[in-house]
Amino acid sequence: MQAVQRQIAEDLKAQPPFKNQDALEAEVARRITFIQCCLVNSGLKTLVLGISGGVDSLTAGLMAQKAVKQLREQSGDQAYRFIAVRLPYGVQQDEADATACVNFINPDERQTVNIGPAVKALSAEVTAFEGKSPATVDFVLGNTKARMRMVAQYTIAGATGGLVIGTDHAAEAVMGFFTKFGDGSCDLAPLSGLVKNQVRSIARFFKAPEYLVEKVPTADLEDLAPGKPDEASHGVTYAEIDAFLHGEPVSEEAFNIICKTYEKTQHKREMPFAP
Repeated sequence: MQAVQRQIAEDLKAQPPFKNQDALEAEVARRITFIQCCLVNSGLKTLVLGISGGVDSLTAGLMAQKAVKQLREQSGDQAYRFIAVRLPYGVQQDEADATACVNFINPDERQTVNIGPAVKALSAEVTAFEGKSPATVDFVLGNTKARMRMVAQYTIAGATGGLVIGTDHAAEAVMGFFTKFGDGSCDLAPLSGLVKNQVRSIARFFKAPEYLVEKVPTADLEDLAPGKPDEASHGVTYAEIDAFLHGEPVSEEAFNIICKTYEKTQHKREMPFAP
């Protein structure tokens, strides 16, 4: 079991547990430098990130804002900025949390794009939905919402000359818990390789409110199951996923679920088929 865990962790470049506070701070600094290098090397000035109300986008947003603030101070170029984007589908169930995340990040600029009208308009034009069960339509439209959010972010990035930040990390990557060409698409992924508890630790480093740090993770894409916890979809807890990626003992059931899901979702982590 441990050999399999090690191989998957290596494939995902999962980062080892933070040994102490100094190690955590060094990792935060490394990732902020990574964000800065991506932006400077691109020749662009703006970072764009959708803020959902969960700890992942909160943490990525905090690092992004810190990165551009330091760039302004170091270079004297005030054009560097971070745009936090709210992307509700109508009225978001946890709107208060999303607003609290944006307020805590205190970004250089805030924008809101309601994706509801666009998703509904597209749905009305798709004849393939005819005769399909409500559950099937709901699931497919959940992925459409994620893709529409990324379309909005890239539209803003295109208009402002910027890069789009993604929030994928190792604990989601191993479960394939992202929408292909949706939230799985981005220009840079500063949380890559971290497990969920490490993301939370970084949020705490920035002194984020504990209720946001420990908020139950949810993609909240399905109208028929609003606020459905990620762990209910996974069939395992994030604590078990983190332990798996760090080579720690997990139950046989958790091991099998994670391995089967990893294999099933491999296509999401690969480039498109080509001859």
